[in-house]
Amino acid sequence: MNVTKKGILLHLLLGALVCFCACVPGKGREDQPYAWLTDSSKYRLLPPKDIEHPLDGYQMVSASYKGRDYSLNAWVKADAAGMNITIINELGANMGELSYHRGAASFSSAVFSLPLKPEYIVADFQLCFYNAPALREALQDCGLSLEDTGDSRRILQQKTVIIEIEKSRNAVKLINHLRGYAYTLEGDFE
Repeated sequence: MNVTKKGILLHLLLGALVCFCACVPGKGREDQPYAWLTDSSKYRLLPPKDIEHPLDGYQMVSASYKGRDYSLNAWVKADAAGMNITIINELGANMGELSYHRGAASFSSAVFSLPLKPEYIVADFQLCFYNAPALREALQDCGLSLEDTGDSRRILQQKTVIIEIEKSRNAVKLINHLRGYAYTLEGDFE
């Protein structure tokens, strides 16, 4: 076989390999879990590897929505492998569990149900605790922007602040101006 025929054969084999790889079904961007941050902004959840710092500890959660206040205790374990939030009562009994692993979010509880999809809680968690560069790119993909100073974050739709996050060593507060809710997480975040 001469050099020209070998080159053509090599190109055909490489072309077939590229075509085969492109046709193999896999998890594409459209299959990624998401949450609507605004009525037109579809935020695709980031992979767990984009977390800033692993978390493994007790947190007290205080939330407010439509003039009502709620509080609960949780054990949060989040790292590059995934996230588990176990809701516990004052005696330490498991009341429910939210998880995000291998590109899927789920919630299970024998006591109560969530009023929203678990992807929305995962999205808020990511806005608080994930790396700013990865968040910035994901938010830009859905038409939003991120301002990050380290101690605070603001998510904007054009020039309007829709979400504010204040972070300290022992507390993280998220206010969603657009959806009308807020919550504070208290724990050790360093």
